[in-house]
Order: sequence, then structure tokens, then C-alpha cells
Amino acid sequence: MTVFVDTSALFALLDEDDANHARARATFARLRGRDLVTHSYVVVEVVALVSRRLGWTAVERLIDGILPVIRVEVVDEAAHAVAMRAFRSARSVGVSLVDQASFTMMRAEGIEDAFAFDRDFAAEGFREA
Repeated sequence: MTVFVDTSALFALLDEDDANHARARATFARLRGRDLVTHSYVVVEVVALVSRRLGWTAVERLIDGILPVIRVEVVDEAAHAVAMRAFRSARSVGVSLVDQASFTMMRAEGIEDAFAFDRDFAAEGFREA
């Protein structure tokens, strides 16, 4: 079973003060050995967020300890175009372009489960991992 990994889960893993930290750690431990996947936009988003809020040590933990066990797919031109259309069509500031790219990837690859603490995944019909 492939599980999509979102920014919200990655950040919660690193931020001990995050309300979902303990749950994120337990879920990540349970998912070890499964096919974990994310995309390049999530990596850019989480690195920016972690560096700004948690500092360089946390960025290194992310890059060296967490990302190596997650397959990172590049968002190609076609997927970007689909995500951009969905983003513009939704006309919602609550659902980001990164989230739309995530939904696009998950649908294209038949991924139903998300390791995420973002309610938008459930609203789009995906299950919590």
C-alpha cells in the first residue's frame, strides 16, 4: 500500500510543540517499510517552513533522517497544469497549489491514504493513514 506524505505530517514529526507531534511519530513508526511517497512541491514547502520556524538543525533532521525513506516524485509540467487548473477552479485560499498538486498526484497514482494532518485530504475523499 502506498501512502502519500504531506507537509503537515512532516512538520509535526519535527516540531515537538506541534499538537500532532506524538501522533505523527506513532504513525510514522507504524508506516515504516511501506511505500511512502510525496512530491517535490511538498519538499520545497516543508523545507521552507521548517527552516523558518524550527531552524537549521531541524532541516538537517528532515533531509538526513526523514526524507531518505520517502520516495519523492517530481511534479512534471502536465501535473502542474492539472493542479493549477484545480487551484484556480476551486477559488479557495484554504487549499493551496501544493495541496492541489498532492491531490492530482494521488488520483493519478491511485493513492487513497494520506499521512496528513490537513483536513483538506479527507474533504477530497482520501483516507487518513
